[in-house]
Amino acid sequence: MAPITRVYTDKAPKPLPQFSQAVKYNGMVYCSGNIGLDPATFKMVDGGIKEQTRQALRNLSAVLAEAGSSFNNVVKVNIFITTMDNFSTMNEAFDEFFTQDIKPCRTCVAVYQLPLNALVEIECTAFLDSAAKL
Repeated sequence: MAPITRVYTDKAPKPLPQFSQAVKYNGMVYCSGNIGLDPATFKMVDGGIKEQTRQALRNLSAVLAEAGSSFNNVVKVNIFITTMDNFSTMNEAFDEFFTQDIKPCRTCVAVYQLPLNALVEIECTAFLDSAAKL
């Protein structure tokens, strides 16, 4: 069995020292939560929940690509939002990225607060493309 491998790309926000952007293990990639930070400026994007969701998903897309995966391979998504009032607007942005027929399993919960006062945080688990290096 292959060892756990850290995934890192500068196309997503640099992680804090306490975690990795993602890790690969046994044909899977486990991505840490992402918020709507612009990786170039490390500042939250403007535009509210929809734009923060889009940016969080762009960040996850970059991490998945670096790992050798993509949104087509995502099997589970966990979403944290600060109010369920934003649920339908967040879903509009989510649907722009997950266009495949079989959608991943998903959980969405409202939480009291997120890092840097983000409105949304998204994490996911995916399998690696068959050509990806484990």
